[in-house]
Amino acid sequence: MDQSETTTFTAFKGTQRLAAGALAAVALAVKAAEAEGPAGPILIYADATGKAIDLDTRGSAEEVAARYAVPAESAPPRDEGRGRGRPKLGVVAREVTLLPRHWDWLAAQPGGASVTLRKLVDDARKRDGGWSNHRAALDAAYHFMSAMAGDLPHFEDAIRALYAGDRAMVERHIADWPKDIRDHAMKLGYGE
Repeated sequence: MDQSETTTFTAFKGTQRLAAGALAAVALAVKAAEAEGPAGPILIYADATGKAIDLDTRGSAEEVAARYAVPAESAPPRDEGRGRGRPKLGVVAREVTLLPRHWDWLAAQPGGASVTLRKLVDDARKRDGGWSNHRAALDAAYHFMSAMAGDLPHFEDAIRALYAGDRAMVERHIADWPKDIRDHAMKLGYGE
């Protein structure tokens, strides 16, 4: 699991929230709950996506904590095997396919293609008025609700209301769901 994708996670044991927070803390709570014995399935979700993740809780508590600890940003960079680019900044190389006229225009820009593309993406993100973040929150709520509440009453109505932007109707449709599932769905979808 790439921890740069999200910073918080939530674990459920059955329909009850077990733990929420940094991955290492959630992993330790999951390990402790597993030691208590079966009382329902334990599922862990990345809050940024609402998707379930797997954790390896084998070993001692110290080993689990170390496995999922966030690396210190102050650690010195490793030079061996390091490729081109700026890994400390999180730069990722990927392929971009453009027409020759696009490459010609990019090549003529100050700073070159990479700088220009980063500026264009940043400008587009600013202009979307937060819609991308809003849509990501709705999608995270959808993924979580599908996994945890897909067989609960009014699930489909709640999803339709979620994407229709009708918060009051979402609250009405999920009112009878288990409290922790209801609360987490609202947190993911509406930042509560």
